[in-house]
Amino acid sequence: MSKHLERDLESLQRDILAMGTAVEEAVYQAIRALQERDTAMAQEVIDADDQIDEQENLVDEQCLKILARHQPVAADLRRVAAVLLINTDLERMADLAVDIAERAVTLASPPHVAVPEKLQRMTDLTAGMVRQGLDAFVHLDTAGARKVLRLDDEVDQLNEAIIQELVRTMQQDPALVEPALSLFSATRHLERIADHATNIAEDVIYLVEGEIVRHRPDAARGEDES
Repeated sequence: MSKHLERDLESLQRDILAMGTAVEEAVYQAIRALQERDTAMAQEVIDADDQIDEQENLVDEQCLKILARHQPVAADLRRVAAVLLINTDLERMADLAVDIAERAVTLASPPHVAVPEKLQRMTDLTAGMVRQGLDAFVHLDTAGARKVLRLDDEVDQLNEAIIQELVRTMQQDPALVEPALSLFSATRHLERIADHATNIAEDVIYLVEGEIVRHRPDAARGEDES
């Protein structure tokens, strides 16, 4: 690898990690705004989305310049391809955080519905999946990536439990149907963020092993498909 390519790849890695940190913070802030009915915090998440969009464009441009200038091959080419995929997933996570923040604004007005306690655990797991997926990318750690995939199962279970709780709330008090549906929507957005985190983990497996494992859960988890 040439020194110029190595320098550009290191710069690319710094920028994608900075974007990941911004997205993780947006997810935490959006849920906190929802839990605390803090419309100002929710608006901060919404306003910050433009900067994340700019970061996405910056990373895309860097990837294209590296491809044009250096024409990388093998592992270096896979790294650039993985960053392009991760970049898209991070931007979509940020959009979903904005969606949650918008639900937080709605839920700040009465009637108020109780926020399920399990939502905090679901948030911690999801944000952790984003962070661990990016750590796996930095360290080329497929074991860490596969751990992220397994965590998604717990997020799905929490999502289902929260939905069932909200359904019971709506059945018991029809006046809370509208806010409960908004909270239902926010929970689904959080579950989708976890799905994008699993995409990042799968991209890491592709980067290291050269195998596309999306839509192949057994291969992604390193299990025998036979």
